[in-house]
Amino acid sequence: MPRKIRIERGQRGEVSGAALDRLPDARDGLTREQRVILATLHQVQRERGDRNVPTVMLYGRVCEHISISEGRFQQLLSQLVGAWVPNR
Repeated sequence: MPRKIRIERGQRGEVSGAALDRLPDARDGLTREQRVILATLHQVQRERGDRNVPTVMLYGRVCEHISISEGRFQQLLSQLVGAWVPNR
């Protein structure tokens, strides 16, 4: 079942940037947040010689590009790698 996304609109009816970050792209279904995480992971892996990237390091690098909470980051990362993380 597709999840529902709430679109927040400003006083003039424009869609907020945070709401757009959570809308899936029509090309591959990834949100902007997911795309930033994957692109950053790829970049850091190349910098480290294709070695594993510590989650804390990845989170710090992702925060340089978008504003995201630790919980949201963990949730998206677990979805991308296929692991299950219980809701807190």
